Amino acid sequence: MAAYLTTRRTMLRGLGVAMAVPWLESLRVWGQEAGTTAVKGEAPVRFAAMFSGNGFHREHWWAKGAGKTMELGSVLEPLNEFREKLLFIRGLYNEEALKGNIHSSQTGNLLSGAPLESGGGIRSGISIDQLLAKHYGQTTKVPSLVLGCEKSNPSVHKNYSMLYSSHISWSSPTTPTPLEVYPALAFDRLFRQDASKSDQSVLDAVLEDAKGLRRSISRSDRQKLDEYLNSVREVEQRIEHAGERGELQGWRPTLDKPNIVRPADGIPQDIADHMRLMCDILVLAFQTDSTRLCTLKLNNDHSSLRFPNLGVDYMIHHLLSHQESDDWLKVNQFFLQQLAYVARKLDAIQEGSRTALDNSMIMYCSSMLTGGHDATKLPVVILGGGGGKLKTGRVLDYLDQPNRKMCSLYLSLMDKFGLQLDQFGDSTERLAEI
Repeated sequence: MAAYLTTRRTMLRGLGVAMAVPWLESLRVWGQEAGTTAVKGEAPVRFAAMFSGNGFHREHWWAKGAGKTMELGSVLEPLNEFREKLLFIRGLYNEEALKGNIHSSQTGNLLSGAPLESGGGIRSGISIDQLLAKHYGQTTKVPSLVLGCEKSNPSVHKNYSMLYSSHISWSSPTTPTPLEVYPALAFDRLFRQDASKSDQSVLDAVLEDAKGLRRSISRSDRQKLDEYLNSVREVEQRIEHAGERGELQGWRPTLDKPNIVRPADGIPQDIADHMRLMCDILVLAFQTDSTRLCTLKLNNDHSSLRFPNLGVDYMIHHLLSHQESDDWLKVNQFFLQQLAYVARKLDAIQEGSRTALDNSMIMYCSSMLTGGHDATKLPVVILGGGGGKLKTGRVLDYLDQPNRKMCSLYLSLMDKFGLQLDQFGDSTERLAEI
């Protein structure tokens, strides 16, 4: 009997390839699984943490009001269409991050709240995404996807390892989760069982199985399946074209030698295309249920990226992020446009009565509020409803509250996955409003 009728989760299979299909009304491919609180037949909850380093323009990161009348500062203007699906959180912080007062000491524990070892050593704490992966990620092909657009920096700055500023995801206190900066390799990880077996297109490999599946589903599901397969093909083609141009974000060893000189480490030739490809892969990973957990680091804290696409051709740090300039605002908005792009694509994917965005929690954050290293109140925005478990369209201000720990937020978010802990990082309390 065909694989699409016999597997617990519907998969399309071909030589060296296994590809999960999106939610279809004709096939209840998601059901009650160990470690989840999913209702039978409902799509699962997903969590993503998106990060940009160096904070934001101090005058333009704000929100007030509620729902469709919520007002957003200029940095957040790209999110205007999602105000009813947005949660703006002000005033949270990590106490341990205040000790070093530099980028590395403020970033390495952003998702864990753990104390950091100084002196060039490496010790942090397991991050929320990886803790969820241990308990919740084993039901998917890829327990978690850890993506980035700037390579790690292994040096030491002011007594702290720069690996802290290069990684927000930690698999253990001494192990930052490997960061995938190549879209082609991230794509292969989602869909190939053995990427070296063949250079055959993922779609070509599963086409026969897909034809069989089409015969067993409704007309509306056929349209949805076709749209999904087309999106996979589009990402494949964009990766191929990026490789032909010899850009860092598309480079992969399919030629005997590169057709141009390989770009320098850490500086993609076209950062806009690089970020957009990584956003597409995040969406595709969630849409196919290949993973339910992802971090996407758009740049490092203490970043060396430049933005010639914005007419800002000088380094984001220190020349840009320490100035409250129009150029800094322009870069801030560019980062938030990536979040809006992810949200828009997820919101266009219908999963029963909800969209994929409704079934997700996409947290956007940085390790400081401003480029002046202010980590006393961290910028946090969450898009999506967590499968109906998260009330959005709100602004929450914890600045003058006794419990304003980031780890209290993480305890509340983990509850949405059915993972209820007595303590995480430096917190034993939840944020009651989350």
